[in-house]
Amino acid sequence: MADQCDLCLLGLIILSSLLTGTSGVDDPHVLISSGENVHLSCNNALSDCKSTTWTYSRHSGAVELINGGIKNKDTERHERLSLGSDCSLNIKNVTEEDYGLYTCQQWTGAEGQQQKQGTDARVYLHVLHVSPSSSSSSSSSQTEISPGRSVTLSCQLYSYDRLSCDYLVRSEGLQLLWVNQAGVDLKTDSRYQILFSSDHCIITLTTTLLNEDDNREWRCQLTLRNQLQTSVRYTVKYSGEKQLLLLLFTRDF
Repeated sequence: MADQCDLCLLGLIILSSLLTGTSGVDDPHVLISSGENVHLSCNNALSDCKSTTWTYSRHSGAVELINGGIKNKDTERHERLSLGSDCSLNIKNVTEEDYGLYTCQQWTGAEGQQQKQGTDARVYLHVLHVSPSSSSSSSSSQTEISPGRSVTLSCQLYSYDRLSCDYLVRSEGLQLLWVNQAGVDLKTDSRYQILFSSDHCIITLTTTLLNEDDNREWRCQLTLRNQLQTSVRYTVKYSGEKQLLLLLFTRDF
């Protein structure tokens, strides 16, 4: 029991360092929406990036993304990765599978005799992602729809530590909201059923589509201490015989 309490305390200490910036280069925690590009800073870099190693972990061991300033082409995401001139790690078109802990290290010396220099630079990446509940693949950004059909949209913050959401809600004022195009909370409209779970950091919107919903926009917003961090936009589009719900990704600043 004491060990479990120690682990919980450690998790809270780590989470207390969360900053409110979305993609500031010095933030140890980065909040981003899927579909965006992100820049992860390496604040322990040496004069060049030949000593830089980037690793990624998410509960099941570490994966080496960059070694000696060179991308590992064996990783699934290698085409979306690049190393900045300041040895930062850039990820294009972020997906919900990219969330986790990224660690930048510096290694010098001859091969086989390398020594690590300085301390690790760690960055926690949290990804906000929205998906429709449908018979089609959850990875698709389109779902066949029609007026009169019930649609459920799930908005989830994917985080490295499962303790994080409940803690951030209680201590940091994290909120997940579904709002309309004017920014009005959809909980105020009885047409929409909104459910929030802090255990899984997920908020769902369920509604029955109307004829006038063509071009209707809904946004899932993530705020900390009432400050907008990032958001994902859904827009309903009716077009011809095949009607689609289109998922559009945006940043509001």
